Amino acid sequence: MKVPVPETILPASDLGRVHFVGIGGAGLSGIARIMLARGISVSGSDAKDSATLAALRALGAECFVGHRAEHVRGVDTLVVSTAVRDDNPEVLEASRTGLLVLPRSAALESVMIGRKVIAVAGTHGKTTTTSLLTVALQHCGADPSFAIGGELNVTGSNAHHGSGEIFVAEADESDGAFLVYRPFGALVTNVEADHLDNYGTVAAYRAAFSQFLDRIDPDGFVVCCIDDPGAADLAEQARSKGLEVITVGEHVNSDLRATELQFVGSTSKCALTYRDKDLGVLTLQIPGRHYLLDALAAMAAGLRLGFSADELAEGLAGFAGTRRRMEKKGEISGIRVYDSYAHHPQEIKGDLQAARSLAGDGGRVLVAFQPHLVSRTQAFGVEMGQELGAADAIVVMDIYLAREDAIAGVSGAMIVEACPLPAERKVFEPSWAATAGHLVGLAAPGDVILTLGAGDVTLLGPEILDQLRLGTGADQDPNA
Repeated sequence: MKVPVPETILPASDLGRVHFVGIGGAGLSGIARIMLARGISVSGSDAKDSATLAALRALGAECFVGHRAEHVRGVDTLVVSTAVRDDNPEVLEASRTGLLVLPRSAALESVMIGRKVIAVAGTHGKTTTTSLLTVALQHCGADPSFAIGGELNVTGSNAHHGSGEIFVAEADESDGAFLVYRPFGALVTNVEADHLDNYGTVAAYRAAFSQFLDRIDPDGFVVCCIDDPGAADLAEQARSKGLEVITVGEHVNSDLRATELQFVGSTSKCALTYRDKDLGVLTLQIPGRHYLLDALAAMAAGLRLGFSADELAEGLAGFAGTRRRMEKKGEISGIRVYDSYAHHPQEIKGDLQAARSLAGDGGRVLVAFQPHLVSRTQAFGVEMGQELGAADAIVVMDIYLAREDAIAGVSGAMIVEACPLPAERKVFEPSWAATAGHLVGLAAPGDVILTLGAGDVTLLGPEILDQLRLGTGADQDPNA
């Protein structure tokens, strides 16, 4: 549901007892974690129990499974996930009793008030870039607060209440949330069409990024990756508004430029120059050109904040990845299984390039893709199918509906039809339970199996590993 943003957003310390409807989600759980660290009384509910709820309970939150009106008794403020339906009993009760009701964006802004906010925006790469910047700053000795739409592999956490003045935040544009924040600095990875279910047109989507520039502190800065035409155009708009602009990318005009890119297995490297000054080599322990570009944006922000290039590069080199971003789930008999959140054509393209690097010359890339949202599939299904053609074989599942209802004629089958692979190497499989078997039946030592999508396709990885283990009689550590 769409909850209006109040004209005045109170600091978190003035919200009283806060209840989160959908507390298990990536966005709300992080805000709840920060509030708990500040001593704020927190409760919440979610449709099902999870490790996230267990972690929040351990931090002092009262977490319920299921939504009931009595859960909001004694509550002062309700924070509502966009995935929550309008008829949710807790939302209805809050409306009846006159509680303050906030969307996720306003709740995040409330915990950022008083901090130097660095907001990471863009159609793709927000979570990884936010994570890279956070880890780099931590390595430099800073203790930033952060709120990320995914979990850092090292800590397993998506948020932290830091002692420093900096707050690094993933700024989501999907529902216009990033137009609520007032950052000192911003990073824009790219600007491509997405979330047309909310914006209606590509022009309206791009206009939101232009409005985002107006939210940035006039004394602050914006980092844009000018390899992307949309972000390059935004950089020009930012200059016209008098903002300090730092450009990154492979483009010859980039302030922070990457050259001599190399991709070997799970390692990515490039040479760096900053305004013609040699900064040496940047090495990442994650594969893919798109992740190198994300790291450039993070380094540019770190440099602008006054941290040293060498320490930032060391921090980026130690980055262990983020959950669901080319995350290795395990390996059985030389068959490696990875999972990623990619659900947009360009994200699919980037992760398939990374998977190809992992597979090397002798391995194949086998993909299970679960489309996310009917509206996105309807708008980009053909492009999704075309990008999936870079794999050696694909299994496309049916759409993960999330907050939408099905539309006749829109399904994973349209993606398979658009894929240029020969018929024997592509299949539409509407049965979730049957998907793993398709991939296991194809896989051989040296292959990479990649599960892609923003829905519950992430649960396929362990199932694939179990079937591989049973089929080969392997007793290896699946986390090898």
